[in-house]
Amino acid sequence: MSMNVSNDEDGELSEINVTPLVDVMLVLLVVFIVTAPLLTQVVRVKLPKTEQTEPAPDQHVAVLSVQADGQALLDDKPVAVEALEAELKALQAKDPEISLQLQADRATVFEAVAKVMASAQRSGIGKLSFVTVQQ
Repeated sequence: MSMNVSNDEDGELSEINVTPLVDVMLVLLVVFIVTAPLLTQVVRVKLPKTEQTEPAPDQHVAVLSVQADGQALLDDKPVAVEALEAELKALQAKDPEISLQLQADRATVFEAVAKVMASAQRSGIGKLSFVTVQQ
């Protein structure tokens, strides 16, 4: 019987090559990093019903309404959405502690309400409340 003694030069390796495993794990990591923010945008929320509240009597309150067709009304006067920011800045210049109440028609498209809210935010008014109907 002859015994075969192996050298390091024979070419057989007993170690596992981990390079493909690392490549697969990095690809999976990138996929999860990209898809994770997309999963959080589909959160369904059931909003609570509210009770009507009255503003404090010593505050000046401006009422900003959005009609079903998207027309904005500031204290029952029609205002173009483009000119709304300037009107709100003028109101805030008169009274820095002004409070804004936003009420929107049920049939209003959200885009119109979002534009009005963005104008209110850019004008610098810090107090914004939403007017709802008691159910």
